[in-house]
Amino acid sequence: MVTAAWLTVLTTTDAADKAEALARGAVEARVAACAQISGPVTSVYRWRGDIETAAEWQVLFKTTGARYDELEAYLRRAHDYDTPEIIATEIVRGGADYLRWLEEETAG
Repeated sequence: MVTAAWLTVLTTTDAADKAEALARGAVEARVAACAQISGPVTSVYRWRGDIETAAEWQVLFKTTGARYDELEAYLRRAHDYDTPEIIATEIVRGGADYLRWLEEETAG
């Protein structure tokens, strides 16, 4: 269980339309208040013994610690990667009005 009040959660996917679908689905489900899509980025990684290079799109979700488990479960269901990148980073400070909005949008 995540104890941080607010989080950013990062994932990547291999197409802009897939990134938008992940972002839209999370916001519609209220497991994220918003999501930002950046890309393409170049990812270099080891996969099944080989070094791979791929164009990917990053999706950065804003959520609360209370909604993290549901966001992770959503990403695991909706993502088409065998091992999707799901990395949460605690937000230690932020604008009070923005953080209040984030909590309101994920309260559902």
